Amino acid sequence: MEKDTRPFVPWKLVDDFMTAVFEKMGVPAEDARLCSDVLLESDRRGIESHGCNRFKPIYIDRIKAGILNPVTKIDVLKETATTAVLDANDGMGMVAGKRAMDMCIEKAHQYGMGMVAVRNSSHYGIAGYWASMAVKEDMIGITGTNARPSIAPTFGVENMLGTNPLTFGMPTDEPFPFMLDCATSITQNGKIEYYARIGHDTPVGMVIGRDGSAMTDSAQILKDIRGGKAALAPLGGIGETLGGYKGYGYATVVEILSAALQSGIFLRALSGKNEDGTLHPYHLGHFFMAIDTEAFMGAEAFKKTCGDILRELRGSEKAPGQERIYTAGEKEYEVWQYRKDRGVPMTEAVQKEFMELRDEFGLSQFTFPFEK
Repeated sequence: MEKDTRPFVPWKLVDDFMTAVFEKMGVPAEDARLCSDVLLESDRRGIESHGCNRFKPIYIDRIKAGILNPVTKIDVLKETATTAVLDANDGMGMVAGKRAMDMCIEKAHQYGMGMVAVRNSSHYGIAGYWASMAVKEDMIGITGTNARPSIAPTFGVENMLGTNPLTFGMPTDEPFPFMLDCATSITQNGKIEYYARIGHDTPVGMVIGRDGSAMTDSAQILKDIRGGKAALAPLGGIGETLGGYKGYGYATVVEILSAALQSGIFLRALSGKNEDGTLHPYHLGHFFMAIDTEAFMGAEAFKKTCGDILRELRGSEKAPGQERIYTAGEKEYEVWQYRKDRGVPMTEAVQKEFMELRDEFGLSQFTFPFEK
């Protein structure tokens, strides 16, 4: 693993600080701790597009703007033995996610499976966090969410679909689970936000402009995506040659499951803006599933077979010049092994945000190592 030259900040310090800021913004203490933990889970796995980088712009700034409710009131609109529909009332998506997956797991323990849909929610952090909850119970965890329009459909240039992750977590007999947690676009908004923060161009082929040409200026891409002048390419890329229609199709599956199960809004209506350009809550939809492996041939049998499959894949013949074959979740596990005793690596932009928030809220008890 390439050495990280950024300063590392202790996990507990970052957790305590973000929790304190969330509380200052009106988020109840227990919810604040959960929201912080979800963000840190991204950094634990090396998925920095959804970690501390998003703390201020996605959560704090939206609460300040009045489009995200710090206190999450969850209503149960409908419930059966194995399903439920929740309304998050434009509160914290992480709080809604926890409630939904808890319900899925409880139902799966009793009936083998559970599925919950959520409406009127907000960004719920890294999708893998929710799948991991099921995995810890020896269950298969599945989740997805829609998002503000970013992806153009195949043969189109208008941003219509969100990055719409379709996420699967499966328990194994190894130290880490199989965890496929990725967007249905080639890249996602969070990665481009990260590129913009570090002054890095977006690779050619990930984003198209309204004229159909590739765009690489990360800061400009962010402006143009939000202004409807650029769009992300679906998995597989532009057109059909490399299978872009497949990514487009999976993104549409997530959109349908996120919206239709809870009779929510979709596509352009998820822009977060009124017709006059003023901001309003995103009203996102999510879905969650838990499947109890014990209800089939038993959890231990499932975990061994799953592990055997992954080990056989990693042991297959490698391409010339390649040292390893990975399976989903393996690299993230190795990042955690590297970072767990070091802390959270923090860019200069995030360092600046943390210091500004500390001063704004009078949290003088927090001192960060990068200040020394």
